[in-house]
Amino acid sequence: MELLSYNSVSCCDAVNLRWKLIVKSTSSHQFSLPGFRKNRVFGAKFDVRRKFLSCYNLDQPFLKQLNHQGGFRSLNTSENFKHVGPILSNGSSDGYVIGGKEDASISETGEPVTKVLIPGLPDESKGESGATVSSCFWEWKPKFNVHYEKAGCENLGSPPVLFLPGFGVGSFHYEKQLKDLGLDFRVWAIDFLGQGRSLPFEDPAPRNEEEGVSDTKDLLWGFGEKSEPWASELVYSIDLWQDQVRYFIEEVIGEPVYIAGNSLGGFVALYFAACNPHLVKGVTLLNATPFWGFLPNPTRSPRLSKIFPSAGSFPLPPPVRKLTEIVWQKISDPRSIAEVLKQVYADHSTNVDKVFSRILETSEHPAAAASFASIMLAPQGQLSFRDALSRCHMNNVPICLMYGKEDPWVKPLWGLQVKQQVPEAPYYEISPAGHCPHDEVPEVVNYLLRGWIKNLETQGLVALPLLDAPEGMQNNIARDLEFVRDGAKKVVNVRFFASKFSVWDFISSYIISRFRKLEPKS
Repeated sequence: MELLSYNSVSCCDAVNLRWKLIVKSTSSHQFSLPGFRKNRVFGAKFDVRRKFLSCYNLDQPFLKQLNHQGGFRSLNTSENFKHVGPILSNGSSDGYVIGGKEDASISETGEPVTKVLIPGLPDESKGESGATVSSCFWEWKPKFNVHYEKAGCENLGSPPVLFLPGFGVGSFHYEKQLKDLGLDFRVWAIDFLGQGRSLPFEDPAPRNEEEGVSDTKDLLWGFGEKSEPWASELVYSIDLWQDQVRYFIEEVIGEPVYIAGNSLGGFVALYFAACNPHLVKGVTLLNATPFWGFLPNPTRSPRLSKIFPSAGSFPLPPPVRKLTEIVWQKISDPRSIAEVLKQVYADHSTNVDKVFSRILETSEHPAAAASFASIMLAPQGQLSFRDALSRCHMNNVPICLMYGKEDPWVKPLWGLQVKQQVPEAPYYEISPAGHCPHDEVPEVVNYLLRGWIKNLETQGLVALPLLDAPEGMQNNIARDLEFVRDGAKKVVNVRFFASKFSVWDFISSYIISRFRKLEPKS
């Protein structure tokens, strides 16, 4: 079996900012973890008929590795700089605060906000190389081929991190995490079954040849009268995805992981952690949807669930097939996809061309329409979001909350409810950022996630991001995080809510921010 090999080179690159000349620290952190069994990675040439699976490189070979570490080191000991968080014995740091009065802005509450310089993403146009990303397939069950991407597998002994995507996207939505965080950690991102490139390679419910169907129907799989044996119990549900994640961690990664999920992926991450706390080192929720599924769960509501005999299984009932054809034609239209992306991204200058093309590519798969119908008709999970959160809390599973403030779907108040239930969980509110902060402001999410993992790995020796000793007791801390993207400076505000959390602090912050947006610009 062929395995992938990696090589990486470490160095540093000077970045000229208007305050001082600063360069990133290039020292790497080594983490000591208990040993686990070796990973099983499928590396053979893929062929549908012979069921072989493949791994292939998405990126060019490594270039000189620049701007890769989560911190800065000052070349000048000016008093204008104040370190955020304790410095480890190797001298690495997480960032610097600009302390001068002229560098402070005003927060929503009228208090000054200090700027923090954080690393940008590796800039390939300047010869800076991110981690090599490899795309692979893993055969979980016969006909169940799971697509995933990975990076940083050469970082032996470093923490493993697994990303779970939202509804309608896939592992490609975490490309910026794979390339950046893959320089420090071992990183994976998977496609849920029924989405991305984890769609079936065969028709789960083929039509009979004598069926009179239109040309449009001919292009769609799963619309026959009888399902194939392998798909007789197939339902694209949250319980299926929870099982998929468990087996992936056990058979491919081979050890407990830090797991992060956006939207639907956040629900699955929490659900999985509640059912398998022994396989989870920590959970990061990125605008996690607080509910999933419309039909009752057979275990929780056996009588009520009998009213809905289909419940997302194949073959789809005739009325569902007809409705799916109508709905799918609308939602898979490129204009509809573009409109959804416009809604969920707060900053419309964000380049979503790759995301758009990959979503469009998935929608053109012949199994996509029936998979969508199965997902929409799938029953709710055996645990609600609140139940899963309670279990994680009871089992002391570390949780970190990162929410884009301008999310039109999962409003900040949803994040507030999670924070109320787990008050010790660090809560970072990012603005401007919408439903997908990891793709819209990956520099900020990567910086926060790096710092949170280091805090857990060192058992608190490294402070949480944006905190230092004097300010660690504050309940509400605001920072403007500045970084360079495409040669220009960009500033994003991050508000941290600590364990001494006041509901009124959150609500008043939200109300004030709304009023400030209504104020006339001078």
